[in-house]
Amino acid sequence: MTMNEQPSAIKRIFQSIFQLLNVSRKIIVNLVFFTVLIILISALFSGEEPVIVPERAALVLDITGDIVEQKVEVAPMDALLNEAFDQKEQRPEVLLSDVLQVIERAKSDDRIQVLVLKLQHMKRAGITKLRMIAEKIEEFKASGKKVIAYGDQYLQDQYYLAAYADEVWLNPNGWMLLDGYGSYQMYFKSALEKLAVSQHIFRVGTYKSAVEPYMRDDMSPAAKEANTQWLQDLWQQYKADVAAQREFSVDNFDETAQGLLEKLEKVDGKIAQYALTNHWVDALKNREQIRQALINLVGENKHDSFNHINFKRYLRAIKPAFPIEQPNSNKIAIVIAKGIILDGNQDPGTVGGDSTARFLREARLNDNVKAVVLRVDSPGGSAFASDIIRQEVELLKAAGKPVVASMGSVAASGGYWISAAADKIFAAPTTITGSIGIYGFFMTLENSLAKLGVYTDGVGTTDFAGFGITQPLSDEMADILQLGIERGYQDFLELVANNRDMSLQQVDAVAQGRVWSGMKAKELGLVDELGDLNQAIDEAALLAGINQFDTLLIEKKLSPQDLFLQNFFGQAVKFLPIQAELKASNIEQAIMLLKREYQTVSQLNDPQGVYAHCLVCKIN
Repeated sequence: MTMNEQPSAIKRIFQSIFQLLNVSRKIIVNLVFFTVLIILISALFSGEEPVIVPERAALVLDITGDIVEQKVEVAPMDALLNEAFDQKEQRPEVLLSDVLQVIERAKSDDRIQVLVLKLQHMKRAGITKLRMIAEKIEEFKASGKKVIAYGDQYLQDQYYLAAYADEVWLNPNGWMLLDGYGSYQMYFKSALEKLAVSQHIFRVGTYKSAVEPYMRDDMSPAAKEANTQWLQDLWQQYKADVAAQREFSVDNFDETAQGLLEKLEKVDGKIAQYALTNHWVDALKNREQIRQALINLVGENKHDSFNHINFKRYLRAIKPAFPIEQPNSNKIAIVIAKGIILDGNQDPGTVGGDSTARFLREARLNDNVKAVVLRVDSPGGSAFASDIIRQEVELLKAAGKPVVASMGSVAASGGYWISAAADKIFAAPTTITGSIGIYGFFMTLENSLAKLGVYTDGVGTTDFAGFGITQPLSDEMADILQLGIERGYQDFLELVANNRDMSLQQVDAVAQGRVWSGMKAKELGLVDELGDLNQAIDEAALLAGINQFDTLLIEKKLSPQDLFLQNFFGQAVKFLPIQAELKASNIEQAIMLLKREYQTVSQLNDPQGVYAHCLVCKIN
């Protein structure tokens, strides 16, 4: 081959590769198109049977996934593809309001005779949400109807609800474990040192431990002290509630491995028998015995099972597809701030400084809205975005519309920041709140790059020109940044002091980044009342001076097309051939945990790099 022929030959090779890739691309695109088309045709012609609630039936509360205040928005097509190809990343979510509505309606529905708690697919909920559901279960029992819980096993959140049943059944070969509450996280100081990453951390507050994973290899004594207190508050509440329902002493809880071992040895290691002997459950029943027992209660259906309707189908039966708003009536608006607080516009499941402020502004400009309840379930995040939301709260008050903050599972750091200006703050005894403190941090890679022989140099007209992650941070710039953090902390203290009728010294004494339970926060003056969302709504109406009102949930509005796609793809998933539940291996779980740690940090986007965020405000 001559020199002139070589480029032509190379060109032909690349043309062949390109043609192969192009053909492969077309095949893949066509496969996806026809798959979706088949799903669409199947969904349209299969016919969805109308939901009929059987007479004399059991309502099976078979919750699957995490119980949340607001669902994370997922595009319909993404949800479909995740269901088919990425189930290990999928975390199904169930709205707390839907669970409460279902039990409330079933209480007065003559067709529903029994509530069956089948909870083994319920994931995270948190004791604050569980207590709200438990209250509805208590009301259901008070109506004279029976509640049965059964399962092959019980995790801690699952068992909390099961304890409120009239009878708790467990599979004879089943198991249960109540492991208490803990706060554990990964620490990266040594790893970052090995990578020669320079860390620059600025914070105020003895207990502000959000940045500890990057400056230590373990939890500081101060953080352990603070975390132990609020974890104990939550655990004591859990034990008191369960013990009261099961009518035994809180001493029945096994908190040491030795104590549990001694009890298991007495029953030859049979965990189910241990649960029965120690009164955690009322009976050991296999699946056939459970089926027969429930048939005896509500009768048998045509599928050789007991007469029942599950959670999702009952919700569809009672919940209108398009809620009808009563025009020209007094409204109490509800704005939900759930998730990490970020700058800008954010989708549901995350608090956006601009988007959440817009919802509050919408309430302010709506003449029918007489008061607002800000429902907060957030560990905080961007200090700037938090203050944008706080400004809208102040504008609502200036417009003569009272604002009541209602704290859910967590309202800490930025979550407390956006609550502080409210006319009144309600929290649950088990709310995680406080964490009044701020921090800033970033990393520079000058030493890491130097190991590779890469350096940065140049000139600028000021000391700040060209500042970036490839250059070291000067002492003067570090002092400037620390000064900004201290100013931000002072602003936080003043915000709380001015709105809580406290002095700066009083606020500082309970601030310093320390986390409190709602019960302790009430004692310290950080919240006004212990109560749930309904009590906060009633208080908002009282402050507004109205007796008759409707609630108005202000959130991102879906277009008719979005609603159609959401409903369609929700039904279309069942036509997919892939339905098996995939379990992540231990290594995959560790990788996913690291990924989540990275995502938590990488999504922070405060324009000034200043954060009011509580990393420890989650329970393991």
